[in-house]
Amino acid sequence: MSELFTGPDGHKRCRWCSAAPDEFLPYHDQEWGFPVADDQRLFEKLCLESFQSGLSWRTILAKRENFRQAFSGFDFNKVARFTEKDIDRLLQDEGIVRHRGKIEAVINNAKCARELVQQEGSLAAFFWRYEPAENDLPEPQTVSQSPESVVLSKTLKKMGWKFVGPTTVYSFMQAMGLVNDHATGCMSRTLVDQARKKFARPS
Repeated sequence: MSELFTGPDGHKRCRWCSAAPDEFLPYHDQEWGFPVADDQRLFEKLCLESFQSGLSWRTILAKRENFRQAFSGFDFNKVARFTEKDIDRLLQDEGIVRHRGKIEAVINNAKCARELVQQEGSLAAFFWRYEPAENDLPEPQTVSQSPESVVLSKTLKKMGWKFVGPTTVYSFMQAMGLVNDHATGCMSRTLVDQARKKFARPS
């Protein structure tokens, strides 16, 4: 099967866009793979990837705005203060995935994120340390985890984070631009390469 999908505008994109072009094309073209240094966006994405576990990204993407409203815009300083009353509220919210374990993990991880910022200065500075060297990257979209995602996953778990397995972490790394996993020939691959070259790595 070809790695590429030809969109309605005639441009070639990663084949996964073909599963739901209306939802996936804007996300693929404007977000996926472009480097991110904003702590709130990084925390949001890692949380949404944990919710995706066992589900499809299409399901999570369709509910993303609902998740944002439910979790205070994924401001981890606010989410860290959620109580059992908030968990009960979220379990009644039909706009999100009502999975107690994952909901509790977001609150737990918000507390961990707050601690990590105190230790490291920012989430971005911490996460970008796990960016692989260019010559260590696999062929695009041929793996579901990497040595870096395995190490990052283990490190986060030691810090108390939950629902951060190596596959979930690699999906996070793909989406947040720590790797450029757009397929060879995809219209966005060059754009992401250019963005990554201009990107100032947080420290």
